[in-house]
Amino acid sequence: MKIYTRTGDKGSTQIYADKAVRVDKDDLVVQSYGDIDELNSQIGLLASLVATHHHEYLHTIQRNLFQAGFAISASSTLKDSDIERLENLIDELTNKMPPNTSFVLPGGCKQAAQAHVCRAVCRRAERAVISLAKHYEVPDVVHAYLNRLSDFLFTFARFLNIEAGIEEVTV
Repeated sequence: MKIYTRTGDKGSTQIYADKAVRVDKDDLVVQSYGDIDELNSQIGLLASLVATHHHEYLHTIQRNLFQAGFAISASSTLKDSDIERLENLIDELTNKMPPNTSFVLPGGCKQAAQAHVCRAVCRRAERAVISLAKHYEVPDVVHAYLNRLSDFLFTFARFLNIEAGIEEVTV
């Protein structure tokens, strides 16, 4: 199968809902897919920077982001239990750190800085999905997952700095 089809050369693409539908490439659905895809790519970069013992849950998050995209278009296996897994990870990491008592500036070690980039992209993807939901049906689990994922990425950034012995810069 060829990677190019030439069918999108004039600014439209095919998406799959309950049936294949052709939409403009700037349609809210495509924009939401793009933001989620960018987030997934940024998390892939983060995974390449962190210790291998973090890879399992980052790869699970990447798979769940594919499911979030499927939920927008057709079908998904994304569940509330996936949100609970993120909450458990947040709690596990939080218990290993001093309490957060002020605003934290993004940065620190390279890995933490990338986690902050992921968090910012996640929040943009969440905003895109919220805009999309005003025009299309989007399952609640997608909103909740992206919201919790941004919480996880913030917590993970803090954890990575602490793990690296880098002091957080606060406001």
